Amino acid sequence: MAMNFDPFREFDRLAGSLLAGAGTGPRSMPMDLYRAGDHYVMDVDLPGVDPGSVDIDVDGSVLTIRAERTLGAPEGAQWLTRERQPGSFVRQLTLGDGLDVERIAAHYDNGVLSVTIPVQESSKPRKIAISTGGGAETLAVEQAAASS
Repeated sequence: MAMNFDPFREFDRLAGSLLAGAGTGPRSMPMDLYRAGDHYVMDVDLPGVDPGSVDIDVDGSVLTIRAERTLGAPEGAQWLTRERQPGSFVRQLTLGDGLDVERIAAHYDNGVLSVTIPVQESSKPRKIAISTGGGAETLAVEQAAASS
């Protein structure tokens, strides 16, 4: 079996592990966030994570996702390279006003956690009816009736 040795790749890997603390604390997870109609969707990459270890909670306006990845090793394995690190992952987002935190839903499939955050009914765009005829006098009467 032919193996290629790239000293620059090995140097990058070594420097990255030293600078990142080599698994000393929770790491962030990559995500995409987009709006689709009347809800937001957040897709979070969690490859190799057991769905049972994923925890999602909302405290006030902060959404927190926690996950744990554990990697087993066959007895007596001699590692040639180990780039997939076990450990904890944490991601927090501050939710804005107008979101329905009571109806947040999540789905985990093929290493991707999808979190759907609906927009509250009161925050959805709506059409405003325009009355016609009667001129300014009708508008003044309608405004006075509405403020009483």
